Amino acid sequence: MTNPTSASENWVKSSYSNGEGGDCIEVDTNRPGTVRDSKDPEGSRLRFTPVAWAAFVSAAAAGEFGSV
Repeated sequence: MTNPTSASENWVKSSYSNGEGGDCIEVDTNRPGTVRDSKDPEGSRLRFTPVAWAAFVSAAAAGEFGSV
């Protein structure tokens, strides 16, 4: 299954990306909680509820997943 990028999507790559094709995600800023693998932009997307996404972002910012 592919997901062509639409004009209403605005994908932003993780600031932790090293630019060498490493493991990172992109977030659709027009649809918070929608993420995709930056190495497979036509692949599947994950969509989280606003509450779940906010909890994840808060936990990541607090370092609850360890160091990156």
